[in-house]
Amino acid sequence: MKAYLGIDLGTTNLKAALYDGELRPLGSESRPVDYVRENGFVEFDADAYVEGLYDVLRTLLARLEIREISAMALTGQAETLILLDRSLRPVGRAISWMDERSQAECAELSREFPAEAVEEVTGQLSMLPTWPATKLLWLKKNRPADFDRAHRFVLLKDYVVYRLTGRLLADMSIATFSLWFDIYRKRYWPEMLAYLGIDENRLAEMTEPCSVAGGLLEDAAERIGIRPGAPVSIGTLDHFAGMIGTGATRPGSLTLSTGTVMALAAVSAEPAPRKSGIAMHYGFRPDTHVMLPVVESGGVSLEWFRNSCLCGMDYAELNEALARRAPSGILFLPNIVGTNAPAFDADATGVFWGLRQRHDAVDMARAVMEGVSFVLRENCEALSAGGAPVERIIATGGGAKSPIWCQMHADATGVPVSVPAEKDAACLGAAVIAAVADGRFRSFEDAAAACIRIERTYRPGASMDEKYRRFRRLYRAALQVGREEGN
Repeated sequence: MKAYLGIDLGTTNLKAALYDGELRPLGSESRPVDYVRENGFVEFDADAYVEGLYDVLRTLLARLEIREISAMALTGQAETLILLDRSLRPVGRAISWMDERSQAECAELSREFPAEAVEEVTGQLSMLPTWPATKLLWLKKNRPADFDRAHRFVLLKDYVVYRLTGRLLADMSIATFSLWFDIYRKRYWPEMLAYLGIDENRLAEMTEPCSVAGGLLEDAAERIGIRPGAPVSIGTLDHFAGMIGTGATRPGSLTLSTGTVMALAAVSAEPAPRKSGIAMHYGFRPDTHVMLPVVESGGVSLEWFRNSCLCGMDYAELNEALARRAPSGILFLPNIVGTNAPAFDADATGVFWGLRQRHDAVDMARAVMEGVSFVLRENCEALSAGGAPVERIIATGGGAKSPIWCQMHADATGVPVSVPAEKDAACLGAAVIAAVADGRFRSFEDAAAACIRIERTYRPGASMDEKYRRFRRLYRAALQVGREEGN
């Protein structure tokens, strides 16, 4: 029997799911990741993380009585940094992407590398402490002994692939988040490396995403409890695996994942302009690019309002109440943590406008949801203008469970919104990668046609164009007030 493993190297949880030869789910297993949080640092033991992965796989496969798999592929987080010594063992703890110690180094690199140059090479629009390059500069200044002892600087998935196959490789779709990778020339950025004081020999060898690193090592196979030799694909970024796992692999489709953060991903038409106002990344196929705007005020806006104003009402009850309620005239700017793409205004704030005595918390909740839908529309327009036309939206994450919100998205954007039956898009996408690497399917598209089922499609209904125009006017007015107060 064919069996394919999709592995998600997550931030909160490590997760693995097993699928049969038709990519039907057989079972899954997960475990939380333990962090050390001290003085604002966020670190974890890299070897313990790998041992945790072995435990997840061993538990899953033993429960399913599987002793042999056909292939596996990995996906997961991007920016977490690991230092390796000459024996390729970790030097100190891994530094999580969530760690923000390198704020001063961000300012230093911003002075040295203008924003235009950074975008031209890396596709990134902001200098953030999440980027490993900023952490590397911090280590050079603050932990010089560790910096000098390090023989290699790698990212988390690079190290996990090494532990599984014995090969140290850098997936280009993950390297795009390092700030030392030139996504257009497919090489390390020499000027950045020179400033950091390293050469590319101290980094992992670059390779195309979704390529096979090698066979599963005997030691790793023994720890997992299966036979060695199964092909291990390096896979791709978790957002990109989600695109594969929902069938959104060609220009025209947009994946929308709404949890605490709202993340969008769309394959860019080639050649893509580089001044789109949306971050550009190396894609999951050779010589392709993906536009990946992130809205931190997405799902968290509704979560904040529910916790603050809805007196414990759960989301199912809210959806039922909204289904019985006509839309109000309230507008909400969902900028409670500033704005990300496409406006990038850290000083923006949340605003309710249009409140009257007849309104209650349910009306306000609808306005919060509509406000997030309008930000989705803003991003769809920016993506289309920047080379990634949006003809359909595939929704995953917690937000996809709300029929009301999905219909709002369709009405606000004028684009159909589809919800797939399989909710774990990242693990399924990784399993698709494994099945294609094994030759079970010729392409991601063939695999998607065989295994992805759309549960429901929400088509645009009542136009929200006029309300959207009012939303945009309110944002401009709020921005002007903020500037005046700043003066």
